[in-house]
Amino acid sequence: MVPKILVIEDEPTLSRLLQYNLEQEGFDTLLVDDGAVGLETAAKGSFDLIILDIMLPNLNGLEILGKLRQKGNKTPVIMLTARNTEEEVVQGLHHGADDYITKPFGVAELLARVSAVLRRTKSDLIEDHQHADHKVIEIGELKIFPEKYEVLLNNEQISLRPKEFEVLLYLVQRQGVVITRDDLMNVVWGFDYIGGQRTVDVHVSSLRKKLEMNQETVQIDSIRGVGYKLVVKDMSLK
Repeated sequence: MVPKILVIEDEPTLSRLLQYNLEQEGFDTLLVDDGAVGLETAAKGSFDLIILDIMLPNLNGLEILGKLRQKGNKTPVIMLTARNTEEEVVQGLHHGADDYITKPFGVAELLARVSAVLRRTKSDLIEDHQHADHKVIEIGELKIFPEKYEVLLNNEQISLRPKEFEVLLYLVQRQGVVITRDDLMNVVWGFDYIGGQRTVDVHVSSLRKKLEMNQETVQIDSIRGVGYKLVVKDMSLK
């Protein structure tokens, strides 16, 4: 099946250039130049990937992404931004973006990122189908269901994005062991991921805040200059 890509971009020259090059690579591409229409199209349609500009009329890209994720839409998203500021990148990742690219960019770079995200998504789906783990992992006050991507605290679900869950699961499986940022990036995002270590830090920071808001026994420690370690505190010693 030909991968279907939705491009939400209001610059006509850029959107046509994206469409031309994506279709030359064999992708089925749909263009939308308005934020509100883009949200409606993304919510109703079935796409393999969304390329989403941040600056859009009527509804910006961060709002679109946030609304999609709130509705449970897990379609991979590559954000386009004209400003290479850390705040904007972090906002995109917090809203659930899978990757980002800064304007101006080369066509080869964009196509490489598109291929990497699609390949990673396909691999994740195959692995989930073939290796569904029906065990429940209990650690501290948490219950983790790998096959459901769910985490419960006292039977109440903690809302985690897919990559946050995968980071938590990897750290839990290596409790007490220091895990480098490179290890997390390679295992959770894949060896060909281009997002860099900032992506790892953003997801760990978000995950840590969600855990600390709901329980006290499981925590993620930062090991300066190395990475992260998951530890379980003995509350009986308090």
